[in-house]
Amino acid sequence: MATETTDTNESGTTRKTSRTGRAAEIGETDDTGETGQTGETGEFERHRSVLTAVAYRMLGRFADAEDVVQEAWLRWSGEGRSDVREPRAYLVRITTRLAIDRLRQAQSRREAYVGPWLPEPIVTDYGPAAPDTAERAVLADSVSLAVLVVLESLSPLERAVFVLREAFGFPFGEIAAVLDRSEAAVRQLAGRARRHVEERRPRYDVDPAERRDLTERFLAAAGGGDMEALIGLLAPDVRLVGDSGGKAKAPLRIIEGADKVARFLTAVAAEASRYEHRIVEINGAVALLVLSEGKPDLVLQLEIADGTVRSVHIVRNPDKLAGVVSGRPVL
Repeated sequence: MATETTDTNESGTTRKTSRTGRAAEIGETDDTGETGQTGETGEFERHRSVLTAVAYRMLGRFADAEDVVQEAWLRWSGEGRSDVREPRAYLVRITTRLAIDRLRQAQSRREAYVGPWLPEPIVTDYGPAAPDTAERAVLADSVSLAVLVVLESLSPLERAVFVLREAFGFPFGEIAAVLDRSEAAVRQLAGRARRHVEERRPRYDVDPAERRDLTERFLAAAGGGDMEALIGLLAPDVRLVGDSGGKAKAPLRIIEGADKVARFLTAVAAEASRYEHRIVEINGAVALLVLSEGKPDLVLQLEIADGTVRSVHIVRNPDKLAGVVSGRPVL
């Protein structure tokens, strides 16, 4: 039997999460120990992971992605499907259209958001279950915080086309059917979105070992209060973006410049020194997770290029941190 929990997200709406569905998404059994499902439920669960992945890249919040997938399930289970020949394509179409509608609503809400907005961080460390290197690189890039921030500047339709084409390789003809647009119009949207993203996305290709080494040196310098060493790791025009939603201590404006960023970080590190720290993989790259009394308090991740830190992303909004300690990978 599926169990449900409820919580309230940053928009003030109450959401329900199906434990059975979440377990099925990552290949686990549900509370009854069942390992497989048949009929309409089984068909939907076979595609849940890709639906969640599409919705997350569209919305930047895993909680919102789960809500969209849940609504897609309600439509799937409540409609006649005698004419559905390709369930995956049908479900992706429903999910994408629902995500577009929710994104339009979210964009108006974010105008009233307190302070800078960052995507909800998710765990992406598959461990021994990791996909092959090439596939992992593509998936990690499409889910990175930096790319998701850039996607926020696209229109909902442009974002849908970019996600379906660049992250999942859908043919233009299928995307046209999803969006109820002509293939020519979809190709135009794809070209415009790709140019926009390429102009704004960070241009770097950092080896994971190099990224981890620089992150550890960065944390050691900040934690030790070594301003000289920390400034030496920061680009002169480094930016620090903090997202708290007004629900925790974080800068309400972007901090720019190596000296200002270093001073802020050493002050934060001194305060956080009494908490538990973990190095984890978040959105495809190494990050610092800080826990207070076992609960996530902060996620910090660096954007690195040419051996220096170009941006520092800090998420402290508690609504966005609940899922990062589960250890359940989502791509």
